[in-house]
Amino acid sequence: MNNRKTILIIGFAIFASYFGAGNLILPPQLGFNSGPDWWLVTLGFIASAIIIPLLALFGHARLQGTMLDFGSKVSPLFSLVYCLCVYIIAITLPIPRTAAVTHEMAIQPFFNSSSLLTSTLYFGIAFIFIMKRDKILSILGKFLTPLIVLILLAIIGIGLFTSPESMNPSVLDSPAIIAGLLEGYQTYDALGGVLIGGVVIISLNLEGGISFEDKKAIIAKSGLVAAIGLFLIYTGMIAVGALHNTEFEASISRPELLTSLSIKTLGNIGNVFLSVLIALACFTTAVSVIVGTADFFKGLFKNSQIVYTITAVISCLIGVFVGQFDVSYIIVVALPALMFIYPITIILIILNVIPQKYASSTVFKGVALVTFIFSIPDFFSIFIAKRKFNESKSTYSIC
Repeated sequence: MNNRKTILIIGFAIFASYFGAGNLILPPQLGFNSGPDWWLVTLGFIASAIIIPLLALFGHARLQGTMLDFGSKVSPLFSLVYCLCVYIIAITLPIPRTAAVTHEMAIQPFFNSSSLLTSTLYFGIAFIFIMKRDKILSILGKFLTPLIVLILLAIIGIGLFTSPESMNPSVLDSPAIIAGLLEGYQTYDALGGVLIGGVVIISLNLEGGISFEDKKAIIAKSGLVAAIGLFLIYTGMIAVGALHNTEFEASISRPELLTSLSIKTLGNIGNVFLSVLIALACFTTAVSVIVGTADFFKGLFKNSQIVYTITAVISCLIGVFVGQFDVSYIIVVALPALMFIYPITIILIILNVIPQKYASSTVFKGVALVTFIFSIPDFFSIFIAKRKFNESKSTYSIC
């Protein structure tokens, strides 16, 4: 086996898995709001959206098991509950968000239709693909990601060299690094790292003939390849958003900002092309995650196809309901859940990476308990802030 070729192939696959189309709308506005402090928010964003997910892969490289193994040292029950929480969050927040992003970037600018219609058609078609598990999705994925990357690199390159000489000051309510860290939560990449690492292990096991140490090295180096790609895109988009923050209204939404930047740098044709590609990439992400979730629950019930179907139906119905809301609203709603599950995910990742002599079962249990306790105040503080956000809006219409 050519390890160098394998490392690149798996590295690009991991990059594509992390590089969810919904994540593309986050970095530009983070830079837009931070202004001259864009490099500070970048540090925070990199920590939660790149470094922690990379450490998750390192953890999988050491364990070479499944997602359930990440929390098994606490207890099998804890690990199962944790996995259930991750999958439930996946189908109730980031997956519906893909439909919302599709509506705001690819449908709303061109058609006068409701978001409810978009989310209904979106997840209706998704359900067909989920049940047939059509290979066209993997084929589309191989071409979509490179095309989106090329367009984004063009936006970054042109945007960096055509920016105004001045920037608006930061309007962030919290320290720049903290704002970047919390926004990185919204990529769901730390959760994705725990999920994706298990898939990589299975793929390498299917190849056969690879030693434990070789697999460990391949996963670690492939993760670095993916991390470098994410660093270039995320940093570039944050910088472009900051450098052009004098050219758009302060109230501009995340999807509108990405659309406006693409029009400014690539023109209307380039924007249409980007919108279509993002819509397709969102769709492939939604189908893949729902299939993975349905497979997980199917495995819990002795490979029952009925359970697979029921999980797919419930996931799509949730997608229709949540996906009709504005992207900004879904992001705000997600914060309490993320503030609760992310600290636990981060400590599980770290404990599975540090030397084993410092990570006994007792240490796992103690740290998990303390993290759980301290996550509760964060959960309620964000929950209260979310309620205030809702009250500040006269309506949040279901378009």
